[in-house]
Amino acid sequence: MIRNPFGGRSRPIEAAGGVVVRDGAGGSEVAVVHRPRYDDWSLPKGKLAAGEGWSAAALREVEEETGFRCELARELEPVTYRDRKGRRKRVRWWLMRPLSGAFEPNDEVDELRWLGPAAAVELLDYDHDRELLAGLGL
Repeated sequence: MIRNPFGGRSRPIEAAGGVVVRDGAGGSEVAVVHRPRYDDWSLPKGKLAAGEGWSAAALREVEEETGFRCELARELEPVTYRDRKGRRKRVRWWLMRPLSGAFEPNDEVDELRWLGPAAAVELLDYDHDRELLAGLGL
């Protein structure tokens, strides 16, 4: 870890994730996950592994957290924010469509909900997730 002379990291933590959207009976539905470690509702994402590309990390993290193998639709605007420990974190996001799979609760995610965009925005715990989703106009 590189530190700058004024404290903190000189580079943000790098993560990638997906806004996973499927067609539901009432229109578009978005996958929102509950993480028991933090007791929060968020969009699926995670840190890049060493030597891993951004889009590969996004697909891997989404599959690990949701159980769904997805295809990339398009890259969205990246988001930078401070995490719970005050560290800068940059997340690159992709709009994704599920191809196959099924959710199984695991250590990282114990619940997944498919919600309409407005309901998903209401459930999400973080402003940066709500703003990202609301800005898509789904």
